[in-house]
Amino acid sequence: MEGSQEPRENGALGERLTSSLDDNMVKIRQLYANSSDFVANEMTVSGIRIQVLICEGMVNTQTMAEMLIEPLYHLNLYDNSTAKGLQDWLRNDCILANDQQEFRTYGELFRFMMSGFAIVLVDGISVGLALGLQGFQFRSVSEPSAEVNVRGSREGFIEILRINLTMVRRRIKSPNLKFEMMTLGSKSQTDVCLVYLTDKVSDEILHSIKRRLGSVRLDVILESGYLQPFLDDRPLSIFSQVGHTERPDTLCAKVNEGRVGILVDGTPFALVVPYFFTEYFQSFDDYCHRAFYATFIRWLKYVSFFFTILLPGLYVAVATYHPELFPYELLFNIASSEEATPFPLVVEAVIIFTIYEIMREAGLRLPRPIGHAVSIVGALVIGDAAVTAGIIGAPMVMVVALTAISSFVVPSLYEPVTILRFSFIVIGGTLGLYGITLAGAIVLSNLCAINSYGIPFTSPIAPFSLFDMRDVLIRESWKGLQKEQVKIQSFPGSEIK
Repeated sequence: MEGSQEPRENGALGERLTSSLDDNMVKIRQLYANSSDFVANEMTVSGIRIQVLICEGMVNTQTMAEMLIEPLYHLNLYDNSTAKGLQDWLRNDCILANDQQEFRTYGELFRFMMSGFAIVLVDGISVGLALGLQGFQFRSVSEPSAEVNVRGSREGFIEILRINLTMVRRRIKSPNLKFEMMTLGSKSQTDVCLVYLTDKVSDEILHSIKRRLGSVRLDVILESGYLQPFLDDRPLSIFSQVGHTERPDTLCAKVNEGRVGILVDGTPFALVVPYFFTEYFQSFDDYCHRAFYATFIRWLKYVSFFFTILLPGLYVAVATYHPELFPYELLFNIASSEEATPFPLVVEAVIIFTIYEIMREAGLRLPRPIGHAVSIVGALVIGDAAVTAGIIGAPMVMVVALTAISSFVVPSLYEPVTILRFSFIVIGGTLGLYGITLAGAIVLSNLCAINSYGIPFTSPIAPFSLFDMRDVLIRESWKGLQKEQVKIQSFPGSEIK
């Protein structure tokens, strides 16, 4: 891999190996003391002592026996009587490993060994050899659960970085596609890979991402979400400027537009940098369907987004402060329904949406069959009981149901939508439509003020570009899109090249 970044090692882990095998083993046993998964096997080959070190459960022992141990035993038939000759034979002739690495420090030794490599130390040589013989269990490639599409690949990323890189390489067979590795996390030593196309990516964006990742000082990195705050231009904004996906085809499409993908070992979710507001409404299905239908679906997403944010707040504001805006028949029904309830509309809305979020969270955290039952039964039983008992009105239940269904249309925006929804409910219940208008203007101003790596977050809506609307307000056919390849550097308002 190009551009590999060595982990930061301090203290004993930063010390270099010596040419004495005994001294090295004493140091290794001191550093790895009281750990039952450490296995060391000493052998003598052509009169030279070697040590084979593995982390139990991380190495395919059958492959190691066939491709390493057995050839070493047979090596006594040949004349490789020097330590350097044995090291050269191990490196060049012994094994066709998936990956071979040389190392010189104890920190590198432990990082390779705990990643499933077999470590070979030769007496008289101060350089160790790591052989990729990984054999740990992992989840097989399956359909992504968080991004379900009607068309397209049924493959999703898994927790093993090397397999994820293979899925990306299979889709873009270009020498311009680069995988740049680095290691982050002082204790977890997590492999992180930058994925980009050299003929598409901006050097300014790439250098900025590397600089931000280089500033990470976390002990452990267990998920790509750990890195997201370091990559956001505005970490306190409710809208993230870093996207995520578990679909290799989606990642490849983003990379082809000049973005950088970030894959983290141990998680199926890849990060996409930079990410813009309009991309939250795009899905891989949009580019597989016919253009007119994809445009219709995209407009449904826009309508659903505003629906789920504004509907509860508008209902509370109009019913409380501007009832004259309702038709007479509807106003009469709302008034008769709310007459028996003990709470103001704004309190009703906060209570019912809080209960809804509790049921949703319970459905997510429980085992899937039970979770579905909790969500359905909770919605039916609690909603019906609350209306029957006169705690909330029937119109409010309908507003909650419509809002909840609309929020599922754009699931990637659920986090900011939830915060905005509660905010608009409270503002609408206290300041009416004037408060809703003011809050909406503040949100829009905040969105337009965000720059994502030198490119406006709301581009190409603000700054506006009619030409770029062909993949925002509408979805033009591939015949039209192929006329000019999209690169994010060409977005209106871009400050990068």
